[in-house]
Amino acid sequence: QVQLVESGGGWVQAGDSQRLSCTASGGTFSNYVMDWYRQAPGKERQFIARAGTGDISTWYADSVKGRFTISRDNAKNTVYLQMNSLKPEDTAVYYCRAQWLGRPGYDYWGQGTQVTVSS
Repeated sequence: QVQLVESGGGWVQAGDSQRLSCTASGGTFSNYVMDWYRQAPGKERQFIARAGTGDISTWYADSVKGRFTISRDNAKNTVYLQMNSLKPEDTAVYYCRAQWLGRPGYDYWGQGTQVTVSS
């Protein structure tokens, strides 16, 4: 069982930067691909970024490409989301997710952290 705890959310102004962290415990962190999702009020949860099990491979949703950067530190069991040039439409609850691909059931979510961007 993997537990994920997000931190770093809060209130910022448009144009500001913010970094989210998600720390895992209870599993072998390097086995898991790590994703960030977000869910705005009244909308479905959407994928925004992925860090592969290695230190290099990353993927992004078009809505955040060029502004957000995902990274992971396997030694610290932590994945980060650096968010730059924030916009009011980035306001959402941000969740991290850990998946051991090919292993059904090895799929875990954090509790989420609120990010609010004011104009």
